[in-house]
Amino acid sequence: MLVNIDTEKKLLDVDGQSLSLYSDDAYRVLSDLWVKVGWNQKYSYCFSWLGIPVVQLPEDLVRYQEAVYALKPDVIIETGVAHGGSAVLSASLCRLIGRGRVIAVDIEIRRHNRKRIEEHPMADLISLIEGSSTAPHIVDQVRSLIKPGETVMVVLDSDHSYQHVTAELEAYAPMVTQGSWVVATDGIMRDLEDTPRGKLGWGADNPSQAALDFAAKYPNFKIEEPAWPFNESSLSGNITHWPDAWLKRIG
Repeated sequence: MLVNIDTEKKLLDVDGQSLSLYSDDAYRVLSDLWVKVGWNQKYSYCFSWLGIPVVQLPEDLVRYQEAVYALKPDVIIETGVAHGGSAVLSASLCRLIGRGRVIAVDIEIRRHNRKRIEEHPMADLISLIEGSSTAPHIVDQVRSLIKPGETVMVVLDSDHSYQHVTAELEAYAPMVTQGSWVVATDGIMRDLEDTPRGKLGWGADNPSQAALDFAAKYPNFKIEEPAWPFNESSLSGNITHWPDAWLKRIG
């Protein structure tokens, strides 16, 4: 893609097509490019939440909190703990709402990360489970912590390979309640093969493709981003590392 920006003429040329620089179409082109370059430069590695690193695009976190506030889930299941920032963020939203708790699963929870999470003010709302998120006994352990009638939301953020995300969707999507979501994060991988930090094969081997194929297989789930609760612009569509990530249970 060849992009030329002429600030004097207020034009954005994309592969020979001219767009007004101050237009929704130009905004989308520039946003997509910014997200791609920002991913390569590790922009999302520059933030923390309540003192703990949270490796997520801030725009995704804002949209995520909108969804959590609207849904007010009783349980948020997260696969992938890493530093623990995402689990703490979810727990803090539960505390603010006055409802909900977090079950966080990781194949390895490093000692210093576990200590930091367990000593955090949000620790009482977080249950940590160590083990492979797709291992049957781990899935059973997670399921056993959900009470009958509870509203459940799931966020998948561990191994982002197509095979693993597909296995996680098969295991955890049945726990999601009607009207709620399972979120297969970091599908931005599909657009990153040609970046310096990207890898050949990501075009097909990514969470977005797993989510799209899951929705095609199971008609009681559909790809649907949560609606924006506030929008005084002419824009639509998220700036995101999570394209085609939001699988809503509709039946």
